Amino acid sequence: MRLVLDSDPQILTVRRYAPGEIDVAGQLIRAPCILSAARLITEWPVLSAAALDANAMAPLLALHPSLVLIGSDAADARVSGVLRRALESRGVALEVMSLGAACRTYNVLAQERREVVAGLFP
Repeated sequence: MRLVLDSDPQILTVRRYAPGEIDVAGQLIRAPCILSAARLITEWPVLSAAALDANAMAPLLALHPSLVLIGSDAADARVSGVLRRALESRGVALEVMSLGAACRTYNVLAQERREVVAGLFP
């Protein structure tokens, strides 16, 4: 699906997504990535949302978000209660949703200049 927004060109957004890939600022990505308004990290060695743990979340948290979105269409896309509570104790909200929903939500929140980081699994 192609996403069209009146957007600030300085903010990285998802231009479109499809099964197995996302387009961020003209770069086609087919592997898990981390996205914030100012950074795209394509070297994120996590295979699935189900594999997320504190170590895997460290690069997202290094970007100082108040909200982390995890986007995956995998049936096992969920995080442990322990990880969720660890993030909440740091004042970071966590939402897990489909890839499309995460891309759309990220774009809106980033354009609102919210402190959002997305971990996306195309």
